[in-house]
Amino acid sequence: METKQQDFDLFDENQSLHVIKEMIQVSQKKLKNDGVLFILWGWAMFYNYISSYVLREIVITYQIRKGFEYFGTGLGIFAFAFTIYYIFRNSRKVTTYIGISLRYVWISLIVCLSLTNMILFHGLKGLNVELQHPILMLFIAFAIVVTGGILRYKLLIFGGIVFGILAYTCSYFSIEWQMICEAVAWVIAFIIPGHILYSKRNS
Repeated sequence: METKQQDFDLFDENQSLHVIKEMIQVSQKKLKNDGVLFILWGWAMFYNYISSYVLREIVITYQIRKGFEYFGTGLGIFAFAFTIYYIFRNSRKVTTYIGISLRYVWISLIVCLSLTNMILFHGLKGLNVELQHPILMLFIAFAIVVTGGILRYKLLIFGGIVFGILAYTCSYFSIEWQMICEAVAWVIAFIIPGHILYSKRNS
């Protein structure tokens, strides 16, 4: 009777380890596929800030200006729509603790950015974009570092740290150069890690 109990305990322990191993493999595979979101949002935000700089600093025709604006709007709508579709599609498969944690991080970020905008607007009795921009970048840098920590992805953590350093650097520049700084920040923090991560999805 005791031998059967020991065999059952051993089987139960082995089964538990197997389940844990499978969960880790699923999380790692999902992480690599999630690289597509880093790529998409990285390029969308990069385009947003580069086009903002171009529209402010370079003299272009009305048609080209509208082309920049329409493409930026379309890219933003596509990024939102694809993200919602991606999250909905994957939520019907396997929902991991990591995935749920990341949703809380980025939903909280969006709420905090909105509240910060309102607080700054109320406190300064108007809009000071040269102050607002670096502060909002710091919130984004924090979310990137937390995301990298949850995913155990060092390149993303490094990108978040660089994002934060560039946020501080931005505070010394005019809004035009702040746009360039943030465009570079999105390349380092999202585009490069996203492409590297997504390239390993079949490995």
